[in-house]
Amino acid sequence: MMSFKTALGLLVVAMVAMVAESSWGNGKGNSYNYDISSMSGLRKLYNSKVYLAERMTRPLEGMTIQVGKLSHSGVRVTLEDGTKWLVHKGDGYGISSQTVVVAARHMANNWKIVETKNFGGSKTVSDFVKAGGTDYKLLFDNCHDAADRMMDG
Repeated sequence: MMSFKTALGLLVVAMVAMVAESSWGNGKGNSYNYDISSMSGLRKLYNSKVYLAERMTRPLEGMTIQVGKLSHSGVRVTLEDGTKWLVHKGDGYGISSQTVVVAARHMANNWKIVETKNFGGSKTVSDFVKAGGTDYKLLFDNCHDAADRMMDG
């Protein structure tokens, strides 16, 4: 039997492991599509060990350049099986949590690596999601704050 904590964690991942292929993350009528839809697939992702984490930034939506904090941050994680996932936070990104996990193949080509860390399997995807936090606050708990917490180790 599954513990309450595990069930709650899977519920969070069910809401987090989504990818909206069009206009996601703008908080205006997002249309969510899912890369993983089975509970076993979500459980596997949630419990997967992270071997490499790359803190990345990109320009804000509608901008062509990034200047310091006028950018968006996230952490691309590489799992033992070699798959890559982006864990990032934004206003309106998720349903029950504003920190979401998306398949890295959905990333635009304007993301740049700013820090790399080898976690050697000491953390899981769920640790990164938890570090990101559920709520978004522009000034005090934004994407940059979330990415900083994820890279702490």
